[in-house]
Amino acid sequence: MAGTAHFGIIDAIAAAADDLTAWRRDIHAHPETAFAEHRTAEIVGNHLAAFGIDVTAGLAKTGVVGTLHGRESGPSIALRADLDALHLTEENDFAHRSTHAGQMHACGHDGHTTMLLGAAQYLAQTRRFAGTVHFVFQPAEENEGGGRVMVEEGLFEQFPVEQVFGLHNWPWLAAGEMAVHIGPVMAAADRFDVEIEGKGGHGAMPHQCVDPVVVAAQVITAFQTIASRTTCPTDTAVVSVTRLEAGETYNVIPARVRLSGTTRSFAPAVQAQIEARMREIVQGVCSAHGAVGRLDYRRGYPATVNDPEAVVWAANAACAVVGEQRVHRELPPSTGAEDFAYLARERPGCYVWLGTGNGPETPGLHHPQYDFNDAMLPVGASYWARLVESRLPLQTIGSH
Repeated sequence: MAGTAHFGIIDAIAAAADDLTAWRRDIHAHPETAFAEHRTAEIVGNHLAAFGIDVTAGLAKTGVVGTLHGRESGPSIALRADLDALHLTEENDFAHRSTHAGQMHACGHDGHTTMLLGAAQYLAQTRRFAGTVHFVFQPAEENEGGGRVMVEEGLFEQFPVEQVFGLHNWPWLAAGEMAVHIGPVMAAADRFDVEIEGKGGHGAMPHQCVDPVVVAAQVITAFQTIASRTTCPTDTAVVSVTRLEAGETYNVIPARVRLSGTTRSFAPAVQAQIEARMREIVQGVCSAHGAVGRLDYRRGYPATVNDPEAVVWAANAACAVVGEQRVHRELPPSTGAEDFAYLARERPGCYVWLGTGNGPETPGLHHPQYDFNDAMLPVGASYWARLVESRLPLQTIGSH
């Protein structure tokens, strides 16, 4: 799909493409990280107020919720976008590159925010729906669980909804295509630290030591059997040791080793099995070598699981915008994590992917040369608008 030329793009939104691009690039140039999205939240609030939408600010520190009522009474739904950037140094040299050292919008949240603002502007102008839409602009998606904080602070008590919908750009999918999953779409992400205490000593006299480095090597290797020999082959389990800290010099066997990493899964039973097996491995391997092992396993974002009924509405809206042939329904879920999971755990939800890729050389998410594909801004905004109008249809004849 070249540019925004497609039958499903709403004309009024397509006409606003230059404004959307300007908004997005301004946000990109001024990235803000978790719970510090003050400028971004202010911009969002000011736009919503200018559209005539009721604004509630301050939920989860920098979260913003805009509330818009349709022409008739009806159900309430929530549409969610994320506000925050990453702690990453940008390597692009275009005019709208980050002006904040060590921070950049490398995950496309600037595009997510802009697409939802574009939909809010259109829906406020037309109000061709029956019910209420809450536009949820959430802080701190990256690592800090802003979605969890919003839920804990009463998001759905203050703004009751029947369903909640989310969207993420996907540079690994061709621009103008979309993907909708039934069931799991993003994985649960847990973190762990392992402390192995042995007996240090001279590197030339290992027989007088309990070498925790050797023990750690066997623990790491044994961890890989969790996916290959403990987990059912039709399930998904990832155990990745991403950090090993030990020793200070060449000829000293250290007394302690620290391992750190992440696990990924889709099913709660598999998640529990991973943790239990890791504890058995740490205790068993360490004991066999005369070392002492301690596992600190911390549950993180739960799996993002799409509700089948919400999927129907999302898929229909996607087809209306990009066409049936461009909507993928059978793609495997991602082992990346997403804190939209906290919202979808509280209310039936659906989280879709919007393709933004321009070929295999397109930088992926969290890459220092990533930049959101501005041609997709009207596509995403039109998706949100058509989702609202189809999910909350007017009933009165002549209301259009």
